[in-house]
Formats: sequence, structure tokens, C-alpha cells
Amino acid sequence: MKTLLRRFLDDEDGQDLIEYALLSAFIGVVGALTWINIGVAIGIAFAGWDTGVQGLSACTPDPGGGGCP
Repeated sequence: MKTLLRRFLDDEDGQDLIEYALLSAFIGVVGALTWINIGVAIGIAFAGWDTGVQGLSACTPDPGGGGCP
């Protein structure tokens, strides 16, 4: 029994598979978080551009159809 336990503890077969699985899971999580942060940053930038463009107009058109004087 002692030799069987020693062989089990010294065995390194399959260790590479677990390491690659952990590495790919880490890369996947980092990729997902990066994708979310990029989306948020694009949304913030677009909102700033939208506000800036709307502030360029000198007049507010009449909702009834009248244009700017």
C-alpha cells in the first residue's frame, strides 16, 4: 500500500492538462473582463461626444415644426 501511495504522489501524468486548463480559464476570464471594460469605455466616450455635438447647436428647434430663426 505504501508503494502504491508513493507512486501516486510521484506520478506527473496529466499534470500538463490541468495546467493548460487553468491557463486557458485564466485567459478566458481576463478576456471577458477586458471586453466588458472596452464596452463601457466606448459607451462613456460616445455619451461625451453626443453631449458635445448637441452643445454645438445655437438654437433649439420648435417641436411644432418651426425651424431656428
